[in-house]
Amino acid sequence: MELKPAKWTLDEDLILPWVWATVLVAVIIVAAIPVDSRAQMWVAGWVLLIMSFMRRRQRLPGSYRVLFLCLGAYLTARYFFWRTFSTLGYHDIASYIGTWLLYLAEVFGIALFFLGIFVNIRPAKRSFAPLPDDPRQLPSVDVLVPSYNEAPEMLEVTLSAAVQIRYPKEKLRVYLLDDGGTVQKRNGPSAEEAAAAVLRHQTLRAMCERIGAHYLTRENNEHAKAGNINEALKNVHGDLVLMLDADHVPTVDILEKTVGLFVRDEKLFLVQTPHFFISPDPIEKNLQVFERMPSENEMFYSVIQHGLDFWNGAFFCGSAGILRRKHLDEIGGMSGASITEDAETSLVLHRHGYNSAYINHPMISGLQPATYTDFVVQRLRWTQGMVQIFVLNNPMSVKGLKFWQRLCYLSSSFFWFFGYARVIFLVAPAAYLLFSLRVYDANLREVLVYAVPHLIGGLLVNDYLFGRVRWAFVSELYEIMLSLFSLPIIIRVLMNPHEPKFIVTPKGEQVSQDFISKLATPFYVIYAVTLVACAMGVYRFFEYPFERDTIYVTMAWELVNLVVLNAALGALYERRQRRVTPRMPANIDAQLQFDGQPLIQCNINDLSGNGALLSVSESAFAPVKGVPRAELVVLNPALRKISRLHVIIRSSRATGNGRMAVGLEFSAESQSEKLEKVALVHGDSERWVRFMRTRNTRQGIVRSFLLMLTLGIKFGGVHFRAVFQDLFGGMAKPVGSVARPAYQVLKRGVIKGRAWLLGVPAP
Repeated sequence: MELKPAKWTLDEDLILPWVWATVLVAVIIVAAIPVDSRAQMWVAGWVLLIMSFMRRRQRLPGSYRVLFLCLGAYLTARYFFWRTFSTLGYHDIASYIGTWLLYLAEVFGIALFFLGIFVNIRPAKRSFAPLPDDPRQLPSVDVLVPSYNEAPEMLEVTLSAAVQIRYPKEKLRVYLLDDGGTVQKRNGPSAEEAAAAVLRHQTLRAMCERIGAHYLTRENNEHAKAGNINEALKNVHGDLVLMLDADHVPTVDILEKTVGLFVRDEKLFLVQTPHFFISPDPIEKNLQVFERMPSENEMFYSVIQHGLDFWNGAFFCGSAGILRRKHLDEIGGMSGASITEDAETSLVLHRHGYNSAYINHPMISGLQPATYTDFVVQRLRWTQGMVQIFVLNNPMSVKGLKFWQRLCYLSSSFFWFFGYARVIFLVAPAAYLLFSLRVYDANLREVLVYAVPHLIGGLLVNDYLFGRVRWAFVSELYEIMLSLFSLPIIIRVLMNPHEPKFIVTPKGEQVSQDFISKLATPFYVIYAVTLVACAMGVYRFFEYPFERDTIYVTMAWELVNLVVLNAALGALYERRQRRVTPRMPANIDAQLQFDGQPLIQCNINDLSGNGALLSVSESAFAPVKGVPRAELVVLNPALRKISRLHVIIRSSRATGNGRMAVGLEFSAESQSEKLEKVALVHGDSERWVRFMRTRNTRQGIVRSFLLMLTLGIKFGGVHFRAVFQDLFGGMAKPVGSVARPAYQVLKRGVIKGRAWLLGVPAP
């Protein structure tokens, strides 16, 4: 679909990048003009006042949007020139090293800020392109579901949804690509593993036959996911390929809303759609914010991909994307030089002059990793892959990309170096408070007129661009929780770009009890250092009155770090998760029918793959209370027909106002009924749209900070209470996988100290 018309008479693809590049260069040149502190204070104050006024209007016209972003860019550029030419003084060798480490971290953030402004300066908004009326004009589609070790139950749901996609059946084929049942695995050296692979092979092949999908495997497991897909491409022949991860369940309209774009543009190689998740990631789960705060990935899928799409830089995200087979064949299939084969393949196809498109409508429902450890494994794989792309296929040096596409890919890959910057920002204030290192050579007045406007301007820009989908300080939380592990990984990839190997992220796992993550140790160390630094800051405030300007700044910085670290510790206390199939809100009118009884009107409040929660009139339900089995009669939005689903009543309780909450479990009696149940639970994309709208609200900078403070106090307190209960209370009941090295030493010391106080031998 073409972009919304704009007021330009020349080819926008040619003129707009250079117009905006010229504007940004002009802003930077103006920012480079030296002024004294008083003039800077007045200019920065007026710029912030104008930005604050403009931010209140959420839908600024295009030119005003550019003005707003340029004002933010001016404040940051002004800070950059001051920081570069006025604050890098030499005091001693240790301070000088620290000065440059901090400066490089800030330069990284500033570069990312300017790249973000460029990418998001005019997001593309596409509407759906209708399908041709004549089915013969439709391209054929192969749905590929790569799998390695996922449970058959998970795969059955995904395949059951895929075979029900609304599209002419003669032009749609669904394939399971099983890399867990390859010939190599079935004939492996371990008899136990070989037997498991044989059983998996037989189970999944029989399941595909039952559902109506096709089973494919291969000889060996070379080149991981990319190799699995490329081997499958030799055996499938559709015009388009829809890629789905094993846990990404498609809605019935995913092809209706995407294929039309391929019909309109022969050079289109990709239509990407967002990844929508029905389970919280571990941070959302442990901080209990899943249903009230935008998900961590929504900034990318709801804003950034739109910006990339304007520059013809939207890229494949591994799943929920449709690719043109002809263009894939031209480059030899999926690229495999990095372990992020999706983004790498997009880069190669963009180099060949082909186009991509992005449709922001959630048409899959997936699962997040269940534990923080699994979450880190997933994100470190993404980090490794994007750093590999930066090194092996650097967007600024490879041939074939347009200049603006180079900047888009540079932004997407360069972002993953955040581990370095976050670690530096965590330790820099402590370097001064504990060791008197002069890493930031400025007085309080200079900080107030240069650094503070830069920080406030950056917050205003981020809140304007992403405020509905990424609340302030949430990025800091996620990046801190990953940076301590990603920094060593980044260094290893830079030293050996070909080393990383593809690791499958576990999904659909259960967590049977609460426990503290085994990855908590480095956070204990950083938290302890931060607390000691704060205590030292109080001491220095009274002992060194001539340094109070610097102490004010570093203490404020350290207190912000402490707030975010508190929330991080709260997220490291893993909450149990016994549901394999998450329940999501619903609002669907239905009827409940017991054998030989009249229909009972009800409303479905939530749905999962295994069951539902109904709201029923207490007076209507009373005559049949205690009857275990019934039928749920509901207009299935995805299938556009009435579905009759067998259910078992598992619970019922009064909720007040004459209503009852009735919990039921699905008990399908035929294959067709199983398919209808999957369509009811996963098939309606509008249900996912409604859910996203309930939590995509603007919070504001101050309220977001207060939320982070509250989460840290509440859930960080839960974490510490669990640790102290283990240390000083029920020693026979450990708190799961507590961070071992530092924790065990502390625990042993407490035991010995308690024994000494009581005058008894230590156990």
